[in-house]
Amino acid sequence: MENILEIKDLVVSYGIIRALKGVDMVIPKGKTVVVLGANGAGKTTTMRTISGVVKSVSGQILLEGKDIRNKQPYVIAKRGISQSPEGRLILGGLTVEENLRIGAYSVKSKSNIKKSFDQVYDLFPILKERKDQQATTLSGGEQQMLAIGRALMVNPKVLLLDEPSLGLAPLIVKDIFQTVKKIAAEGVSVLMVEQNARQSLLIADYAYVMELGTIKTHGTGDTLLKDDALISAYLGKKKEKPSAAAEAKADEGAAETSAAEEDAADEGAADNPE
Repeated sequence: MENILEIKDLVVSYGIIRALKGVDMVIPKGKTVVVLGANGAGKTTTMRTISGVVKSVSGQILLEGKDIRNKQPYVIAKRGISQSPEGRLILGGLTVEENLRIGAYSVKSKSNIKKSFDQVYDLFPILKERKDQQATTLSGGEQQMLAIGRALMVNPKVLLLDEPSLGLAPLIVKDIFQTVKKIAAEGVSVLMVEQNARQSLLIADYAYVMELGTIKTHGTGDTLLKDDALISAYLGKKKEKPSAAAEAKADEGAAETSAAEEDAADEGAADNPE
């Protein structure tokens, strides 16, 4: 399988703090790769380093075999990597369509910009309905759609999504993730940072779990969903089936409670004859 993006032994420091300690990842062409981990694990730092916002100490970031590490963000964007940042960062004072158009700032061809608008509106019809509306008046889910759509306006090879489910209702999260799956199916490689482990693993072709700046484990989405340790750490502990003795004790307690309630009812009827 052809890898469009490869990260090799990536090291990033903030002063004396080592944020990434030799991270390795591969993102296959047209696939969805998810990065999981607790706050402070290094997920967002990885994304910002790929997009050029954060500079690394050493390592390689290969886009189609060419090292883009520590290039300027606009150079990396022109080469085909686009990011939808954590928190959405919708631009106030502008309409939905104006926010989308800013996403296409580096595209010179009017026909390509029109094509991008058509693709985004096909993915998110609600944005077309609200194209003249002030962007900051959209709901949280609609703003997330706008943030993703804006990142797609440059027709990227790789789409970086940082916490797209943050603050959204479960039904909206499900819709967003299904759209992410559709984007990958159309040939755009997706690297997504998430804390909603269960939903993201359901759509992931592959996933990495980060801990304190390193890769703790990795595997297919299906494999990690069956990983008891991962489930315990990120998805909540499995509900254990009660033992036969516990079930018998519960039944006995229920029977005693029921008998006590019947006695109380009989006493009440005796004290208050009709």
